[in-house]
Amino acid sequence: MKILVGYDGSDPAKRALKLAREHAKAFGAEVIHVLHAKVTDLPKKQHMLDQQELDDVRNAVEMGGCRCEAHLVVRNLEPGPHIVEFAKKQAIDAIFIGVRVRSRVGKFLLGSTAQHVILEAPCPVVTVK
Repeated sequence: MKILVGYDGSDPAKRALKLAREHAKAFGAEVIHVLHAKVTDLPKKQHMLDQQELDDVRNAVEMGGCRCEAHLVVRNLEPGPHIVEFAKKQAIDAIFIGVRVRSRVGKFLLGSTAQHVILEAPCPVVTVK
């Protein structure tokens, strides 16, 4: 079993990672992939900080007894398509993603990563508030 966690450093993402670790242990998952997808227009220094945080997350997951691979993807797409594309290419069995409560107008104007992943993912998606 392969598990993917969409991770952005937020509290909901941290809770999704925790639940994914529990799920991985319960079902004997082979690996947890932690994916942080970013848009390219951010400063390079921010990408280095994000990579350091991902390295820390990977180490914490591995200390908990699960194999973990951390990925920082920087492209011109929004995070939702990155997550779905990664899940398809890696034959992921389950995706865990944190969600934030926003108004309908906020979702309309800004889009929703979780909504895109839920609708387009090739596997079950677990959302965590």
